[in-house]
Amino acid sequence: MKHITLGNLDVSRIGLGCMGMSHGYTGAGSDDAESIRTVHRALDLGVTFLDTAEIYGPYVNEELLGKALKGRRDQAVIATKFGLVSHAGAGPWNLDSSPANIRTAVEGSLRRLGTDHIDLYYQHRVDPKVPSEYSLWTRDQEQVLPLLRELGIGLVAYSPLGHGFLTGKIRSESDFGPDDFRSTNPRFTGENFQRNLALADAVQAVAAEAGATPAQVAIAWLLSKGDDIAPIPGTKRVSRLEENAAADDLVLTTGQLAKLDALPPAAGGHHNEAQMQMIER
Repeated sequence: MKHITLGNLDVSRIGLGCMGMSHGYTGAGSDDAESIRTVHRALDLGVTFLDTAEIYGPYVNEELLGKALKGRRDQAVIATKFGLVSHAGAGPWNLDSSPANIRTAVEGSLRRLGTDHIDLYYQHRVDPKVPSEYSLWTRDQEQVLPLLRELGIGLVAYSPLGHGFLTGKIRSESDFGPDDFRSTNPRFTGENFQRNLALADAVQAVAAEAGATPAQVAIAWLLSKGDDIAPIPGTKRVSRLEENAAADDLVLTTGQLAKLDALPPAAGGHHNEAQMQMIER
């Protein structure tokens, strides 16, 4: 696995988003043993950059990652986040980045992760300098890339597979359980869902031409945008982890990249209204 530098932090250029192991998607938290195997396999493949947050669960995703890294902490670069849990009483899903709350948050994260240091600590909401979603699915971060490069700031690109849509595996709104946040996401509902199927099909066509999977194509496209961008595709399965990591060796042709660059924007906002307000959009 190739490595890049985020600021002065050396990381694998493809990371592993751990959220879906415990939170947010249908089946999250249903197979911790497989999730732990996935983390172990990631390390074996040279995927060192592991991303979590105190809000995922809340708390249980950090606990799971701590269990998975027991005895292997020195092989991982841990990124976690604060700011979406108010520890003063309001609780989860309440913005709080006060100094006192940050101290409480970081102490809790260190305890759950079973470590004495966090390699990369994000403010989850709201700050224009924090890592942001960037993919074929959501390309509005391209406007800030020149500034980030001028300042020497790396970009951690979450949801590089469009919350799974770009894999081509999602074909119906009925694919989501009631606890899956995508069931209320504008891009996964109604007419927007049907329009966005065309994007997934276009990625599938390039994948067929490249002899790769749609997920690998979506990640390879993102990697082509610079060696200061680290996508963190999330999964709880070893098989998907291995598929995503293999994108490290995929080089798309100029023609294939041009086809992907020319795709229209996804239909619908990339969060629901309440979530968009939390990121000042």
